[in-house]
Amino acid sequence: MKNIQNRMSKTILVATLAVSSFLAGCGGSTGGIESATALSAGAAATGDNFSAQVAQQILNVGGNAVDAAVATAFALTVTYPEAGNIGGGGFMTIYMNGQPYFLDYREMAPAATSTNFYTQFTTADGKEDPQSSIQGAQAVGVPGTVMGLWTACQKFCKLPWQQLLAPAIALARDGYLPAQAEIDSYKSTVAGYQVYPYPFNLSEYFGGMTAGQLFRQPDLAATLERISATGADEFYKGKTADLLVASMTQDGGKGVITKGDLASYKAVWREPISFNWKGMTVLTAPPPSSGGIALAQLLGMKADLNGSLFSGVSVNTAQYIHLSAEIMKRVFADRAQFLGDPDFVTVPVSGLLDPTYIAQRAAEVNPTSISPTASVQPGKPKFHTTHFSIIDKWGNAVSNTYTLNNPYGSGVVVRGAGFVLNDEMDDFATVPGQPNSLGVIGGDANAVAPGKRPLSSMSPSILLKNGQVAMVIGTPGGSHIFTSLYQVLSDVYDYNMSLADSVKNMRFHHQLPQGTVVYYEPYAPFPPSLVSELATRGYTVQNGGFNTDVQAIQVVNGSPLPVSDPRGRGASVIAR
Repeated sequence: MKNIQNRMSKTILVATLAVSSFLAGCGGSTGGIESATALSAGAAATGDNFSAQVAQQILNVGGNAVDAAVATAFALTVTYPEAGNIGGGGFMTIYMNGQPYFLDYREMAPAATSTNFYTQFTTADGKEDPQSSIQGAQAVGVPGTVMGLWTACQKFCKLPWQQLLAPAIALARDGYLPAQAEIDSYKSTVAGYQVYPYPFNLSEYFGGMTAGQLFRQPDLAATLERISATGADEFYKGKTADLLVASMTQDGGKGVITKGDLASYKAVWREPISFNWKGMTVLTAPPPSSGGIALAQLLGMKADLNGSLFSGVSVNTAQYIHLSAEIMKRVFADRAQFLGDPDFVTVPVSGLLDPTYIAQRAAEVNPTSISPTASVQPGKPKFHTTHFSIIDKWGNAVSNTYTLNNPYGSGVVVRGAGFVLNDEMDDFATVPGQPNSLGVIGGDANAVAPGKRPLSSMSPSILLKNGQVAMVIGTPGGSHIFTSLYQVLSDVYDYNMSLADSVKNMRFHHQLPQGTVVYYEPYAPFPPSLVSELATRGYTVQNGGFNTDVQAIQVVNGSPLPVSDPRGRGASVIAR
């Protein structure tokens, strides 16, 4: 075992030596990055140990936060196949040279889809099959990850594209030791897919994962080598595009992505959501994410109630959970009514973030009993899956969340290319008013349309204090994302807990239409006394079924303190 571990460390080291040589050849330039906000070190909190080592070494040889983010994202494609991806999409919040940026590389609906696309997939009783937007090739949206990473790199990277993909290529070609949690995730996913009549090919590519044995992915290594050589065009117009289109009908699949869909895909620079909270500026995700607006509303309503209803209320007591649930259900009501792809619908962003509107919503909170679901209506604003956090020694930061949606996405691996395709079409309201796989209701604003991006809860966030990064934070977890970040941020800044204790702390979740259900995470079940007290208030306590996985970095006195959630297999590193 020790010999294999030594080989693994050598694989990652060799893949990054070329980066070091490149920098030596150009004098190790900082690329014009200002040093006024220089930190004692860079840092990364990522999804697993392999990607953390890659991020650390890229930062150590002089790469900036975006360089490290691109290398980390591709490494996770190899070593975190259930969620790290090139077959999905995501969001990246960036703070570079004192300026904020947000990159939307969310998946898009294929041109052949429509509002009624999923009515053709029915169950025995003639109703739309709710699994049709989750499993199989017809559940796949046009992937955005490769274009997103390419677009970010063209704007900000110091290092050559080929050097940033080298570690991922080495991991795929030479192999890595899969974690037991990764093997367990694969097995549980396959078990779930067996109940649905599609001949998925996951076992061809991941059935050989065995504890203590190197897991190699030659098809994926070849794909990454092609992308390394010619950039994003290879994925969207080259051999990889041909293989992806062929995967739509492999094994009898019914997917509809075409070469035209791939060739027309673009990542989009958008203005990040920016709001003030506790003397800081929070930068986070705008639509088509619901996460940034939801996080702003959650933190804003709690701030309005801190001096009254939350006064003297301890974290994670029954009253704290009740008050937070009252806030959360109103956020989900607004989410269902107003939020969607801003290229297709008008989203009242400024209205939803207006402090007066947030105060009005906070005033609706019932301090003693549960507001009935039917009474929690959207407000009336004025109109206007894997996460990693990285900061470099110059004070630049990247908060990136990207996803396949459910573990192993649609269950379809692109044969010959070795990567899993997403099931992001389920994030649309395939039937408006009907909950999706995460129990979230969507409305007409999030209905399926060709070229449209589905609504998301991803909330990659950066907090600034006096123009300098104070925290970089995010998590996977579907609709649990912004409620989890709300709790961690509140723990740190309202209750003065350390970041490590806040990330480790018990978390809960509440949403519509499950108006009386409070979910806990398996990592930290509610104690029986808390379950009993919530029951007397009318709540039903249930296991939420999965844990979120916060990856965060707090900057304290000029030094980064990275923290990885103990719920997952993440790792945190310092880069000197």
